[in-house]
Amino acid sequence: MTRFFRIYWTFALNQIKSNFVYRGRFYLFIIRKFLGMFIYYYLWMAVYAGVPSGTIGGFTRGEMVLYVFLSYTVSDIVMIGISSEIGKDVLDGSVAVNLIKPVNYRLYLTFKSLGVMIYRVVVPSVFIWTGLEVYKVTELGMPVIRPLSLLCFLVSMVFSFFVYVFFDYCFGMLAFVTTYIFGMNIMKNAALNLLSGRLMPVSFFPAVIQEIFSFLPFTAMTYVPVMIYLGKYTGAEVLGQLGKQVFWVVALYLAGSLLWKKIEKRIVVLGG
Repeated sequence: MTRFFRIYWTFALNQIKSNFVYRGRFYLFIIRKFLGMFIYYYLWMAVYAGVPSGTIGGFTRGEMVLYVFLSYTVSDIVMIGISSEIGKDVLDGSVAVNLIKPVNYRLYLTFKSLGVMIYRVVVPSVFIWTGLEVYKVTELGMPVIRPLSLLCFLVSMVFSFFVYVFFDYCFGMLAFVTTYIFGMNIMKNAALNLLSGRLMPVSFFPAVIQEIFSFLPFTAMTYVPVMIYLGKYTGAEVLGQLGKQVFWVVALYLAGSLLWKKIEKRIVVLGG
């Protein structure tokens, strides 16, 4: 086990270091992140301005402010795509080099994504969460998040990361069939913005749609940890949602293994 982490943790550590080394990319990432969040914020504030009751889908105006910033931050942390990297490896032929290395290709990609996740937690998500807690207490009069709720939120966010990474690994297997998946990645990301609850809470949809979403893995990527943080789930519901996330982690991991067994029989490497 020690040897395992010593090997694969190196990929995560190198990813963290590379993100801090390139300062231009570092500052552009910060600017992009804040611009995206404030665009969503002003859009929703315009929507609430036309609602006399000040409540939509069970969310007050203040809760929606928290939801906007949290959903954007959580999705930016956990939804770290590896399908684009798989597509690049297939397109330029470097997948052949990666496959002959004495490391598991999926674990290699997962730990690289883990490094990006850790970087995004530190920069600047910790500061955003601190600001949201101050806003929640001083402006909304809500209590500081309880330690147990915070723990459940963090655990849920880790599960969200693995749900998305294993889902994206399965999606990336398409690159071995179609060779070029750039366009499909754009469509996938657009669909996930809606299905994962990043654009709007799932509770805004009709009850039938909510039931359908409850059987899919997408809400486990962003919506679940955000709702846990906001206290929208009871204790039993929190455990149920965490169990759902664990189910999808295992199911998508097994699906990825099955797909890989099918794909490796027909791998054709271009370039290299």
